[in-house]
Amino acid sequence: MSVTSTGTGKAASGLAAPAGSRFHTAPEPPPAAPQSAQVLDVQAGPPSVPLGLSRVGVTGVEKVIRVREELYFARLDCFVDLGAEQKGAHMSRFEEAINEIVGEVVLKESPFRAETLAQHIAERVRERQQAERAEVTIAARYPEHKPAPVSGVVTQEIYTLLGRAIATAAGTHRVVGVSATGMTACPCAQELVKARARVRLTDDGFSEDETERIFEAVPVATHNQRGLGTLHLGCLHGSNTEIDAAALLAIVEGSMSSEIYELMKRSDEVEVVEKAHRRPRFVEDCVREMISGVLDAFPDLDGQCFISARQENLETIHQHNVVAERHGLLAELRQEVLSGRPAPRHTSLDGWLEGG
Repeated sequence: MSVTSTGTGKAASGLAAPAGSRFHTAPEPPPAAPQSAQVLDVQAGPPSVPLGLSRVGVTGVEKVIRVREELYFARLDCFVDLGAEQKGAHMSRFEEAINEIVGEVVLKESPFRAETLAQHIAERVRERQQAERAEVTIAARYPEHKPAPVSGVVTQEIYTLLGRAIATAAGTHRVVGVSATGMTACPCAQELVKARARVRLTDDGFSEDETERIFEAVPVATHNQRGLGTLHLGCLHGSNTEIDAAALLAIVEGSMSSEIYELMKRSDEVEVVEKAHRRPRFVEDCVREMISGVLDAFPDLDGQCFISARQENLETIHQHNVVAERHGLLAELRQEVLSGRPAPRHTSLDGWLEGG
């Protein structure tokens, strides 16, 4: 059946009325578009309970960032304070600020600095949310190519670069940090094994001098842990000091009994095991070594800069893990190491970031 046209000359659509029918009806006009209703900004309204909130924001924002040829997987947390007169924060503005800064700043910067990214985002979020205070934390996973200690075979190791910033009207405080895994050997168990071995050697006729020569030549067994060391270092607002994350990474790995490697030949394995057992360290030793490493590596840093060191060891002969921490101003820690007297206070990371 062919399509006919109406008396208006326009193609008919739908069901046509029978020929000769008295019911020729004009097509209905399209419905009028509804007028756009004014959208109420619910977040800006007053809350039912007039109480300010310390932190409101988003967590677990994931981004892949390219700097030159390297890719960084980053996880971000962003917060602002919220006044008693405002019902809620505008959550979409967090994501908008993150996307803008990632595009505008990070792709132009090399090397990638997590603390710089955290600072830019915190300042942008504070402006967008019209907040008194904004806080951003970043953890970025990145690769380093590291040779094994003897064979020199190159393996890709994954480390965590950390950045945190708090922006207020007075300025922005920020810290850079790194996390790395390593190996520790327990000094206590090693002394117990050594004492038992000494008795056995004496019973077998070895002299005291011969026994000591054996202990010098052969590392004594002990139980081991895989440790996670984390080091933060913060400089004051307006400081031009740039902290190289690679230097912090070397301090963290060097604080443990030995570095570890994803890929090793047999010659590398024996080197790592012997090194660890010749440098037995408690979890507490690792933290002290990190602090000492920063004091030695950065002798000219301002005393108002901040250090935080943390070590967690995954035990192998216990069900629990063990943790040690130390934090404080550089001046506090320098004075304690030099004088041997305990510092009157241990400044916390949150306290330092808030400018306290």
